[in-house]
Amino acid sequence: MATLTEGRHAGEFLVSECDEGFISREAIIVASGNLVVGAVLGRIETGSATAVATAGNTGNGVMGAITEHQGIQAGNYVLTIKKAVANAGDFQVVSPQGHVVGIGSVGAAFNGGGLAFTLADGSTDFIVGDSFVISVAEGSKEYVEHDPAAIDGSEKAVGILFDAVDATLSAQPGVAIVRMAEVNGDEITWKTGISAPDKAAGIESLKALSVIVR
Repeated sequence: MATLTEGRHAGEFLVSECDEGFISREAIIVASGNLVVGAVLGRIETGSATAVATAGNTGNGVMGAITEHQGIQAGNYVLTIKKAVANAGDFQVVSPQGHVVGIGSVGAAFNGGGLAFTLADGSTDFIVGDSFVISVAEGSKEYVEHDPAAIDGSEKAVGILFDAVDATLSAQPGVAIVRMAEVNGDEITWKTGISAPDKAAGIESLKALSVIVR
């Protein structure tokens, strides 16, 4: 006789949720993956970064390939030359929120604010005030399995999947618990291999949304 194994039921991990309508739940789109009931979720907040030299620049150096890192923010970063030096120079980078995220030098690797790149010197030197706009695209705002190693925003835990969703072939609709709920920590599912510190950070991230892991 065949042995049947009963899987978890939708919402089985819930200890309690807000009793006013469905305020704890949110209709979402799962971007990818075959996710089980109770999967801890992250959301795609950012896309790729591109740089454009500001019209009227004197210097003709070019921006090298940009690598995105954790902490990157969607919107426009502004790089401005602050010190002009022959075949070199210094610049600062300001985030979309107007905060200085780093100081760098022409021809040297820069890493700050979630961006890494090298601004190359050109045949004509930069002058003070020359600038570049580095645009970081908005993410899809779709949900995926929370991954502490991600760089697109999904490294932050922001919800728990109410029912299983198979988005292996294409994005699919789903429902997530995203606020004002208590959940059974033994019945939610973290990414395979997650470290204890990353799991603890994920629990704190959910707590900030009033999703309490018991």
